[in-house]
Amino acid sequence: MTKKRGMNRRELLKGVAAGSLATMVPWSARAQVPNDPRFLIVLTGSGGASIIDSMLAIKASESANASIINTFPDGLVQDIDNTPFRAIDRRVNGIGPLPYSGDTNQSNFVRRHAQDMMVVTHTGTSVNHLVAQKRALTGNDAWAGRTLQEIIAETYGQSFPIPNVNMGAGGYIEPGVDPSISTRSRGQIVTDARLFFAGLDGSRGIPKAPPKSVLQLARTLRDTRLDEDSIFGRTFGDSKAIRLWKEQRAQITAIEQANLITNLNVLAESPGVPLQQYGLPSSPDLARLRAVFPSLDGDPLQAQGALAYLLIKNKVSTSVTLGPGLSPLVGLTQIVDSPPLAFDFSHSSHRDTQAVMWSRLLNVADRLIGLLASEDFGDGGSFWDRSLLYVATDFGRSKNRVANSTNFGSGHHLNNGSLIVSPMCNGGRVLGGVDADTALTYGFNPQSGQPDQNRHMTEPEIFSGILQAMGVDTSPASLPDMPAMRRA
Repeated sequence: MTKKRGMNRRELLKGVAAGSLATMVPWSARAQVPNDPRFLIVLTGSGGASIIDSMLAIKASESANASIINTFPDGLVQDIDNTPFRAIDRRVNGIGPLPYSGDTNQSNFVRRHAQDMMVVTHTGTSVNHLVAQKRALTGNDAWAGRTLQEIIAETYGQSFPIPNVNMGAGGYIEPGVDPSISTRSRGQIVTDARLFFAGLDGSRGIPKAPPKSVLQLARTLRDTRLDEDSIFGRTFGDSKAIRLWKEQRAQITAIEQANLITNLNVLAESPGVPLQQYGLPSSPDLARLRAVFPSLDGDPLQAQGALAYLLIKNKVSTSVTLGPGLSPLVGLTQIVDSPPLAFDFSHSSHRDTQAVMWSRLLNVADRLIGLLASEDFGDGGSFWDRSLLYVATDFGRSKNRVANSTNFGSGHHLNNGSLIVSPMCNGGRVLGGVDADTALTYGFNPQSGQPDQNRHMTEPEIFSGILQAMGVDTSPASLPDMPAMRRA
């Protein structure tokens, strides 16, 4: 057996994205934070989170083609009282060939959050993972190629230290293509939520590091003399890239003064992680976070949920993206805790993959919403009152199956729907619907919200509706008006 050894500061820093201060501004600017900010949480359904395997599940008794399309036995489909939503709770004994055993649950989330839930149907334009993932965030380039996260960062986060943090994967981390968006609004990529804090100070954690006053003198000498007089500086100093780098580097002192290396630290002191030895305290919220996310040390998705809370609660970010990666989760409670490829393992085992992955997403969303709802924003309302959670997904999954099969694979399909949860959206509503004989979703009237079986909602419409629900003025981009998605 390999002997477990401690973690030094270099190892703590391993995995921190290069240039982790790239989008930061002086913490002193917090005094200028808008009094009425909004917070976007993008939770990624990587691989295709099928809405008809969750809130729009179809009972077999409702369909003329029940045996050959993706319907469920009536007893498995729960109608949630006083809501238009459904839920699938079931025991899973294996995900295709993968050893797994556990209960999956959707109904708890629906019962707790139905008043803030809005399901919107839509039909996409690509079944390529990377392309579809990005289009789920840009509305298929609806606003000059800007992402939802960039727009929220630009609108509400210009005086937040790191307005747009992205812990996603694949096309969900791709930046927009609008060159007019400020560099600060681009997503700050975080590859490991547990280690992000370690890149937020230039000297803390280094034994016998010089005092900050001495370090500042060295930085001043570097910036005003050494860099300027170097051959490299004289040759390239006027380039756009170097000017940008200097602007970003100049903010490090303010970031250090903000103490983010402590406030965003979700690691706990342990023999393997001797934080105290390096003078690195844990977040003041750590005990609370570990009670809510007890598996954050071993489950990257729970760690992301914990960091998302800290980023919003500490008014560091106005947009936070999180979601499952493509690697399997193994050895946390059993041999396999979550399949590889996230929802895309539906190719091998559709129904079990969808059940496990929906349960994981809703579980983390529920915990994060609970934390934000209990955190006073300072105006009598909570942070959750100002937040919108959007479950972004690549596309839907194919609707057909071998007759009466409960163990079948599925392919990619343009037709689907999305879950949006927010006190700012038209909650307690399904906008659109599903044809029980084909399992295809259909659209709704953008003004009234009434279902329209002859209409399919487009990517720009859903994109626009999310922004408008968050109070963003979409008129500069001439986006569709979507009052049906806004809370009256």
